[in-house]
Amino acid sequence: MPVEAECSFCRIVAGELPADVVHRTEHTVAFRDIEPQAPVHVLVVPRRHVENAATVTHDDAEVVADLVVAARQVAVTLGVAEGGYRLVMNVGEDALNSVPHLHVHVLGGRRLGWPPG
Repeated sequence: MPVEAECSFCRIVAGELPADVVHRTEHTVAFRDIEPQAPVHVLVVPRRHVENAATVTHDDAEVVADLVVAARQVAVTLGVAEGGYRLVMNVGEDALNSVPHLHVHVLGGRRLGWPPG
């Protein structure tokens, strides 16, 4: 897969940066967030660089489906599927999206409040 030189998630996927990887598929890599907001906080990223959800097109349908399926598997593996978990996609600065690479946050392990914060 091509690596965007400035993209830390591409570099994690390529093995150039360390990460606590908890799940891998042909199309995704899931690793623990370095600033967790819940007992379980994992990021699921596509191996192929997609900037964010705002840039997704119909051509990316398989990538998005793979992200959701991998996120569900992460929740099962880490024991939060039965009690419930949250999937979050942030887009842009106001949403505090700090890495321009499509990703899904899997949050769980405690009762999550609303609104998130």
